[in-house]
Amino acid sequence: MGKSYLFIALLTLLAPGLALASGGEGLDLTQHWVGYASIGIFAIAYLLVMAEEFTHLRKSKPVILAAGIIWAMIAGVYYSHGFTTEAEQAVRHNLLEYAELMLFLLVAMTYINAMDERNVFEALRSWLVQKGFGLRQLFWITGLLAFFISPVADNLTTALLMCAVVMAVAGDNTKFVLLACINIVVAANAGGAFSPFGDITTLMVWQKNIQTAQGPVNFWAFFALFIPSVVNWVVPAAVMHFAVPNEQPSGAGEAVQMKRCAKRIIAFFLLTIFTAVSFHNFLHMPPVIGMLTGLAYLQFFGFYLKKTYLKDHPHLSVADQAEVEHDGQMGDIVSFDVFNKVARAEWDTLLFFYGVVLCVGGLGFIGYLALASQAMYVDLGQTNANILVGILSAIVDNIPVMFAVLTMMPDMSMGQWLLVTLTAGVGGSLLSIGSAAGVALMGQARGKYTFFGHLKWAPVIALGYAASITAHLWVNAAIF
Repeated sequence: MGKSYLFIALLTLLAPGLALASGGEGLDLTQHWVGYASIGIFAIAYLLVMAEEFTHLRKSKPVILAAGIIWAMIAGVYYSHGFTTEAEQAVRHNLLEYAELMLFLLVAMTYINAMDERNVFEALRSWLVQKGFGLRQLFWITGLLAFFISPVADNLTTALLMCAVVMAVAGDNTKFVLLACINIVVAANAGGAFSPFGDITTLMVWQKNIQTAQGPVNFWAFFALFIPSVVNWVVPAAVMHFAVPNEQPSGAGEAVQMKRCAKRIIAFFLLTIFTAVSFHNFLHMPPVIGMLTGLAYLQFFGFYLKKTYLKDHPHLSVADQAEVEHDGQMGDIVSFDVFNKVARAEWDTLLFFYGVVLCVGGLGFIGYLALASQAMYVDLGQTNANILVGILSAIVDNIPVMFAVLTMMPDMSMGQWLLVTLTAGVGGSLLSIGSAAGVALMGQARGKYTFFGHLKWAPVIALGYAASITAHLWVNAAIF
């Protein structure tokens, strides 16, 4: 993920002389030592997050500690002034928002892990590798697949899958690997921007149940971003196409078959998405309830796999059956354990998300986000502010930036809310450290896809960023 303390510096610059009351009846701590200390603690925590690659300290640890210290200081000063419940209520509100998003993501990650265990992604990778596509064909195919897979799976998983294809086919061709990885990062981030399931930021906006003069920002509203998202990917891809070597690599690797019932698990995942959307749109329930209901589909199906595996293999002797149950062979009752898939979720990311939500929530409760909202959405104007959010998300992780915007909750039209959703989603493509997909691929294609290699093509990516904003302002003018 992209990380920086620029967001904190922005808040620090806004702090002097602009004190506003936080939370209406609460204390104004924007010029109190607790406020300054909170900014400093969050800045230090984010510096440690930025240094994860060098220190090998997982990014969740510093932000979780920072969240606890910030809220302890807030609670202490509030209690000393006779406010005994205000801080508690604010924390509970932040925890509720986090819990809904965390459980939603946990179910999605569990399904992705289940499909991974059934060799769904490996089968796709091996099929692409064996087809022997030319490098320019592979450039467009991996980009296209990244664009259309990321709205359903997360952009990180999608990018890693497509990068594996690139490395398997042309791992020694450094120029092609660089261009293909840049294309994959841009496509995965762009594809995730027009779907509530494609990125954490779009999920945050959808679950917030924002009401505008044009109606709610519901599930279907995000698809208005489809054309701008296509533009965001196609413009830089079309320019980079001419730099891709026009060569024909040889296919490599063995064919990989999907395991038993893999297609049914894919179907259950799609049914889970449909359930979540139905709960939200028709029953007016939080979509996380529908996702957890969908997790039950997988749990029952896992029970079916347990009960039927050995029946599908009557040739196994009693001793072989015992060995299968003990060792956990491919597709057996041990390897497919739903709770094993839950355990394999990206817990560091989920806990990092907790720390960010609580830290940013604390800064908002102190009053700094009100100042940022005034400076950005009143002084700069909504369109300029939302474009700035995308640029910030290339330097700062887009999760705290989007959570800050949602905490500010400026009064915006449907078009403006979709604009900030678009920019926060695709802005991270401007730098390799601006998104989880970019950071992951720098590790997977180490030495071939680098920060400065990506930076060389940043002007072309910025052209796509500007073109997607222009496309949104034009195509969706009616909802502004």
